[in-house]
Amino acid sequence: MVRIALVDDSMVNRRTVRQVLLQDARHEIVMEAHDGRDFLERMEALHEDGYPDLVLMDLDMPHMGGVETIAVANMKYPKVKYLVLTVFDDDDKLFEAIRSGASGYILKDDVSEMLNEAIFNIQNLNGAPMSPAIARRTLQLLKSVTSKPLGSPEGGSHLLAALTDREQEVLRLLGEGKNYKRIAE
Repeated sequence: MVRIALVDDSMVNRRTVRQVLLQDARHEIVMEAHDGRDFLERMEALHEDGYPDLVLMDLDMPHMGGVETIAVANMKYPKVKYLVLTVFDDDDKLFEAIRSGASGYILKDDVSEMLNEAIFNIQNLNGAPMSPAIARRTLQLLKSVTSKPLGSPEGGSHLLAALTDREQEVLRLLGEGKNYKRIAE
């Protein structure tokens, strides 16, 4: 059983995600919060055995957004994993979320098709699920960074080189829109 927290300022979004989650009997929703501050306050009130295993986090919320919340919560609750669910597919938001400690990044448009598989992937395979558009953007960014000359301040071939050939292939296939089952085949 995966214990899940939903953090989103939109009640409609939380209801939609809840409906998708409850289709899988392996999921238990243990908390809902309307922004990052609310989430952190609710976490403070829990004992460690009551913490969620996974937090589904929106990015754009009043009082305390998702990136800041993940960064703070990741330090306080390092065993909890964070999956971003957002409408933002821009580079800055993507890398801010990853740097703050997000384990995956899914666009809200992809929630109904990808969410249950993404949760399984994070919890059981230590994966980093991404929407196909996000994987494609990540691959393009890695390629653009690695195309700079080595030794230049912006050169970053070490980023792509840090991935194995198989990891680069999986990222490329995700960018093409293939799901994890198709990639495994």
